[in-house]
Amino acid sequence: MNKIKVLIPVYNDWQSVYKLIDEINSLSIDPEFQISIIIVNDASNHDRSNEQKTLENLHSVKILNMKKNQGHARCIATGLKFIYEKDDFDYVIPMDGDGEDRPEEINNFLNQIKGNIEKPIVGERIKRSENLIFKICYQLHKIITFSFTGKSIKFGNYSCLSKTIVEKMINEKATWNSFSGSLTKIENNIISINSIRGNRYFGPSKMSYYNLIKHSLSIISVFRKTFLVRSALFIIFYILLIKSYASVITAIPLVFLLIAVYAISNLALRENMDEFDKSLENINNIDQIK
Repeated sequence: MNKIKVLIPVYNDWQSVYKLIDEINSLSIDPEFQISIIIVNDASNHDRSNEQKTLENLHSVKILNMKKNQGHARCIATGLKFIYEKDDFDYVIPMDGDGEDRPEEINNFLNQIKGNIEKPIVGERIKRSENLIFKICYQLHKIITFSFTGKSIKFGNYSCLSKTIVEKMINEKATWNSFSGSLTKIENNIISINSIRGNRYFGPSKMSYYNLIKHSLSIISVFRKTFLVRSALFIIFYILLIKSYASVITAIPLVFLLIAVYAISNLALRENMDEFDKSLENINNIDQIK
């Protein structure tokens, strides 16, 4: 029997998480898979419901309560480390807890691993649910990321990782900064399956334009050496291109690039292996709700 751990980070969105748990519990899962859920509570300051649930199709549900807020990526990193060091598992499926990662697609991952695949499997977005402007910005994010890193990253957290890949992830400091960037860095052979971005169960999406920019820069920071080399080449080429037309307007792309270099350099400092190694010390307590 394959033991599957579904890893869900949450911050003040318990109504959505409890609905997601119900949705996962209601799935028709092949009996060869044992599904457990591990929720990383990122020091939520809203009281969560004490509603009792039967959850007859889930093996267990644990909530890791963090002492201090650390952000989405670091919650996933902490969860991966906890599962690898403290739990018994074969695969981990990290996913968002708001409904945008559709629970019915879990079966698509499970179908892929029936042959005991060691390669990471990621949900590649083929359809998004945001407005047109956001979709355009997201496409620009992918183009810029590819242009400055040479990496085409079309996935987020929603994935399925074998024990071998989880071990690599928790030994890579970039995981403390960017999940998708780190996975792309450690593994070239990634299997993609189609994934449709769902609608949030409750409330507006938390992926604002600011968060999208930060997300994009965090990924690029994982490949900062390549970024700096390509940035230098761009600056040289661009200056040669506009030298006869230099003005405040033509200098705008250079200003934005310099700001990006500064931001990426700061984000790169988040890759702190000492903090990652000590991340389990941030767990205040563990609630076993099943």
